Amino acid sequence: MGTMPIGKLLANMAVPMMVSMLVQAFYNVVDSVYVSQLNENALSAISLAFPLQNLMIAFGSGTAVGTNALLSRALGAKRHDLVDRAANTSIFLMFCNFAVFCVLGLTLSRTFFLAQTDVQQIVDYGASYTSICLCASIGIFAQFCFERLLQSTGRTKLAMYTQIAGAVINIILDPILIFGWLGFPRMEVAGAALATVIGQIVAACLALFMNLKFNPDVRIRLSHIRFHWDTVKEIYRVGIPSIVMMSISSIMNFGLNQILIVFSTTATAVFGVYFKLQSFIFMPVFGLNNGMVPIIAYNYGARKPERVKKTIRLSVIAAVCLMLIGLALFEFIPGTLLSLFNATDHMRQIGIPAFRIIAIHFLFAGFCIVSGSVFQAIGNPLHALINSVCRQLVVLLPAAWLLAQSGKLELVWFCFPIAEIFSFILSAVFLRETLKTANARMLADG
Repeated sequence: MGTMPIGKLLANMAVPMMVSMLVQAFYNVVDSVYVSQLNENALSAISLAFPLQNLMIAFGSGTAVGTNALLSRALGAKRHDLVDRAANTSIFLMFCNFAVFCVLGLTLSRTFFLAQTDVQQIVDYGASYTSICLCASIGIFAQFCFERLLQSTGRTKLAMYTQIAGAVINIILDPILIFGWLGFPRMEVAGAALATVIGQIVAACLALFMNLKFNPDVRIRLSHIRFHWDTVKEIYRVGIPSIVMMSISSIMNFGLNQILIVFSTTATAVFGVYFKLQSFIFMPVFGLNNGMVPIIAYNYGARKPERVKKTIRLSVIAAVCLMLIGLALFEFIPGTLLSLFNATDHMRQIGIPAFRIIAIHFLFAGFCIVSGSVFQAIGNPLHALINSVCRQLVVLLPAAWLLAQSGKLELVWFCFPIAEIFSFILSAVFLRETLKTANARMLADG
């Protein structure tokens, strides 16, 4: 972490995570592809469920981000006692998150869908899907926790293996449980949810095994898995802004779905399909970030400013290149992408211009994503939080609502490039300020 050439180190750390994230994106899309073969209402239900799923992911990912930053800084500072404490405390928090979302799944799943639509089939599909995902969420929370311990200590290939294993299990089980193959009952949308949680539990168990067997930097002890206030506070000092940022994304998705459903349920299905497909582009960038964050946090802790700057520069270049590939796909073959989801003529009529308009924001998104992770890695997450709030709540949703007043659905999609341009400007200002402050601290301590 502190001596290997940055280009090689970033490749070693990020490429396995990018591959595993790409596999994750693939199985998310496969879920929706199979569900779309049932009918458009099933696809709409999955789309409307996204805000609740994203909220769950926000808590798991945010806790993991805070753990990652704390653990990597402790490694850089050679504080192995803090490394172990961070790891064991994060496992305690994993169980806390699961308990909260299990209760939400039992009590709020149907109410959540009734608040959005009166189409009974969508409500039934959505309630069964979300209740299974939330009540069996121990898998996803454990997967976040144990895989991030591997990533934080530089064992990204092991984390990749666990994610691939979970994804493969999901992909295999999807058609079996959705359509009732091989003698299994036909579960339809509930089958997609069950396949997902089984894959997550398998991946989590494998990640735990990998930590116990192949990760000597972290010592997991049953007696040490408990609440430790100072460690929890430090984890969530970075983690809460990340949770809030992703939770804001849930609010944005919920709000935008309410704007779109006024036009038609097909518009919400198109939005859901877009989110599944864009994960093929964004998930590798998030994988790049997962590889980048420990490098920056370690070298910031070790007071090596040049390595920090070079890591950021290479990460931005890689992220922008990935986004340009995504832009080309959404601009030149949107019809082909929609055809994967059994799109009707009406869905294609809405979806093709939507994809082309939304994809404009890819030009700016790569830089913004990397910048947000830099703020978190260096321990200055407030900038990332402010940027996310402004982008999604102050700009994107109001812009979508104002554009919807025209009565023209195609104009609503312009809220994405409008918000991303604003975010790009804010990210550039905050990144310059963060790096200036961080550089001064590293030079002073050095």
